[in-house]
Amino acid sequence: MSEIFDVFRHLSAAQKPSKGVSLYSRFVNRPAGRMLAALAYRSEITPNQVTVLGACFTFPALAAVALLPPAPVLAVMVFAALALGFALDAADGQLARSRRTESARGEWLDHVVDAVKIMGVHMAVLVSFYRFFDLPSDAFLVVPMAFQLAAVVILFGGILTEKLKRQTGRVTSPAPPSTLRAVILLPVDYGMVCVSFLFLADQDLFLGVYCALLAAHVLFAAAFLLKWFRELS
Repeated sequence: MSEIFDVFRHLSAAQKPSKGVSLYSRFVNRPAGRMLAALAYRSEITPNQVTVLGACFTFPALAAVALLPPAPVLAVMVFAALALGFALDAADGQLARSRRTESARGEWLDHVVDAVKIMGVHMAVLVSFYRFFDLPSDAFLVVPMAFQLAAVVILFGGILTEKLKRQTGRVTSPAPPSTLRAVILLPVDYGMVCVSFLFLADQDLFLGVYCALLAAHVLFAAAFLLKWFRELS
């Protein structure tokens, strides 16, 4: 057990910069990922297997959202599975860095799983809206599609921007983490999408929370696109 905590401390020291990271990722998901990575460190499990394990929690949960009527027990189980899948998504990279086994193949697999996850979560909500929700208007079926678009732009626009900045030598030293920025970024953290499923059994409340998160994603997507375009000019 002491060895696991030694690995945990080592991973904490080697953690990625906290700039641009919301409160959820900084204080919940990354620490959970570090503990999972520490548990896996002395085992034979590989970072790619951790990535796949995270998918094995995430995708059945999304299938449950699409196929089963909303209920309190389902809401808690979906949140727990999505949150664990998100933590495992943080653990795979930390495990690879701790073992010095980072690879292009591992990064590729991680991003492919992220792509399916981001697309799948809003597809599942769309199906649930259509099958089980008494929506105020059919126009609300557009909400998950708009959310999906904004989330994909934020996630992969950011990844592409960082890669292009490295290629052109425009990477700057990370600024100190800002608590205010971490709070502001909270609505566009995938972890908050996970948390929103705790309200799934209350259709009106879930719809309100989901639409509020959509509004934040749309606003941030526009701001990020402008920021990234200027940085690459």
